[in-house]
Amino acid sequence: MWNRLVQSLSAGLLLARALYATVLVDFQVAQPPPLPSDAQQCTIQILERTFGNSYGDPEIVQYTPPTDCGDAGSWAGISLNFTVTSNGTQYDRLGIFTFQNVEIWRTSTPEPTTDGIIWTYLKDVTRYLPLFSEPGTFILELDNILESGLNGQYATTLTATFYASSNAHPPAARANTIIPVTTLANNTGDEASVPPIFSLNVTVPQNAVAIYAELYASGNGDEEFWYYNVANEYLNYLPSGFTYGNGPFREVRMLVDGQVAGVAFPYAVIFTGGISPTAWRPITSYGALDLPTYFIDLTPFVPVLTDGQPHNISIDVVSAESNHTINDNWYVSGNLQVVTDSSSSRTTGNITVYNVEPYAETSVTGTEDLSGDLTVTVTAKRSILIQSEFTSGSGQRTSVSWAQNLEYSNTQYYLNDYLVNNVAQTATGSFLSTHNGVAALVDNFSYPLNINMTYTDDSYDSFTAEFDHSYDRVSLPSPFILGSTITERQVAASFFTISSSGNYGNGTDNNTFNYVDLNGNTYWRDVGASDNNITYDSIGGSLSGSPFTLPISAPLAQGVMAKPRLPGGK
Repeated sequence: MWNRLVQSLSAGLLLARALYATVLVDFQVAQPPPLPSDAQQCTIQILERTFGNSYGDPEIVQYTPPTDCGDAGSWAGISLNFTVTSNGTQYDRLGIFTFQNVEIWRTSTPEPTTDGIIWTYLKDVTRYLPLFSEPGTFILELDNILESGLNGQYATTLTATFYASSNAHPPAARANTIIPVTTLANNTGDEASVPPIFSLNVTVPQNAVAIYAELYASGNGDEEFWYYNVANEYLNYLPSGFTYGNGPFREVRMLVDGQVAGVAFPYAVIFTGGISPTAWRPITSYGALDLPTYFIDLTPFVPVLTDGQPHNISIDVVSAESNHTINDNWYVSGNLQVVTDSSSSRTTGNITVYNVEPYAETSVTGTEDLSGDLTVTVTAKRSILIQSEFTSGSGQRTSVSWAQNLEYSNTQYYLNDYLVNNVAQTATGSFLSTHNGVAALVDNFSYPLNINMTYTDDSYDSFTAEFDHSYDRVSLPSPFILGSTITERQVAASFFTISSSGNYGNGTDNNTFNYVDLNGNTYWRDVGASDNNITYDSIGGSLSGSPFTLPISAPLAQGVMAKPRLPGGK
């Protein structure tokens, strides 16, 4: 099934093979797109750009649907291939792909080496098929800066492959329309920065019968290590400038006309420059190349949203503090995938149950012992139940129930005169929406995170870090997005020293990954690395055959790494 995808890879990986001894191949462990490789395929290049001094200067291109794989919109699937090379010294940078004013992919860049790096990521974007069916503007925002000590540029190529439908491979299920919940900017990425809360007035088709929302959200700046931020009442216990306040709990909320419609407890993505860069070479932390998104069923609000009037859709991120404040900043966006009735007449009905509190139920506790060791725990619980009944213009009656139950706990340990900084966090949840008793959206997740950091002295220039990070998720985002089960565990350890003569360190990384979807596709991978070298790599499942298994290594030279970003800006 994977053969043609391998054949369609860009010249980037061929280049990597040619530069076997010098170029480091970075990768995120993830399943290949579960698309029909025996279908007719058409590949087009969307953009090619080297991002040097690109801050505020995105790549903006015009897209036209291909016609040699069937009529536009009739495809069985769509995938994107993003291949990037870089050499020198540079921070990791956030990448935002926006298409037709909808964010369709959030990624980040691994940090380069002097000898160079290369990576390729293949992403299934079939759920955005309505967007690819029409001409429109495609934007890649990748803000990079070149300055003294930072000379790395990112040479990028993005292609799209379309899979023709046939009797064997029918057209992919799709929404009738996708509505952006973004800034609607046409000259940059469309993500919004919060705080403050982001709001947009949207008008939903009057004959809508189902609405599924997708949320993008990631912490940035003082919120990059949000799970290390300490509750405000204990901030003064720590040395000045040691960490940020407003606590570690974060809830991403989507509101309709000021009413909470659904929430997400986010997964803690660690970017490759985060905490200890040597832990993430060549295997990036999970999610760094393809940040997870979160799904909410807005269908209970169909009776409200189908009146033909604009309605306010808002996205914000809140904390467990009494005023729910967070620091600067989170980048957020969303989209509404709308299913419409065969009749053009208005859908009518009522919300019958709305059991939702504005904010989660939270608690904060802390202790400081006689030695000065500080332990702070923040917990949160959240329950949501919204139900409605409505009738479409064609007479179809629908009863909808949308329920969310989430729990969160974070304990921070500051020990040994604050030289030991540990965090143990877990977020779990169960989402279920039913339409006339049939499951339409399911999301059961568990995101445990454990980080142990030990500084060698109070200069904070040298430290060890250990990570144990998992992403376990059973997800059916909607009837037209393929459901899957993913279990991923990443255990990494590293040593890092910041020095005027050059930053250096070492690291190990071990990933165990399993994927299975509702179409029966499977993929598993067990891979480890030490000091840039792949030490073992086993791959299996029906989607196996991925080319991202080259045993490529590169020396970790002193002085080629940017200074790491640490909790509290240390």
